[in-house]
Amino acid sequence: MTSIRAVCVYCGSSAGVDPTFGAAARALGKILAENRIRLVYGGGSVGMMGALAGSVLSHGGSVTGIIPDFLVDKEHMLAGAQEIVVTRDMHERKRVMFERADAFVALPGGVGTLEELIEQLTWAQLGRHRKPILLANIAGFWDPLCDLLDHMKALGFIHSANRLNYLIADKVEDILPALRNAARAAEPAIGDADVLGRM
Repeated sequence: MTSIRAVCVYCGSSAGVDPTFGAAARALGKILAENRIRLVYGGGSVGMMGALAGSVLSHGGSVTGIIPDFLVDKEHMLAGAQEIVVTRDMHERKRVMFERADAFVALPGGVGTLEELIEQLTWAQLGRHRKPILLANIAGFWDPLCDLLDHMKALGFIHSANRLNYLIADKVEDILPALRNAARAAEPAIGDADVLGRM
């Protein structure tokens, strides 16, 4: 994998209390659109998700929203996306997001965002894919998670540290260059396209 054509962004269905987070989502959406990189995301129109997808669309970009049927109303499914995939459950949603993306970015969010991020880190640690994973550490949001991962390593619970190879960007403008550099450096993946069917 040497190019980034679609990026899956995990982020909150709420906006959070810090306006910096929403501004970061809008800035990332603009960058993706201007670079003709498709956004793959959770399909909602509110909170961080709405700010991100709305920015991509307002700047002429392409959006694929992937949402389970039980969240269509709760997260106010985005009607303006070029593509909406309605899945049966959360497991199918995450599988489709994985299949459609060349890289993953975690913006600030809640437990759902954390769970999606950790699952990707786990699959990467197990050697199931080599797609770049980046923490958008806006206003230090992910610092506590990074501290926890370091704590786990120090106590011997993360053994394959070379595979727990996530990226961190403190500024939105650094996200895409970091992903592109990581994609160029990545070894060929081991069956990325079908690996989730065996998990």
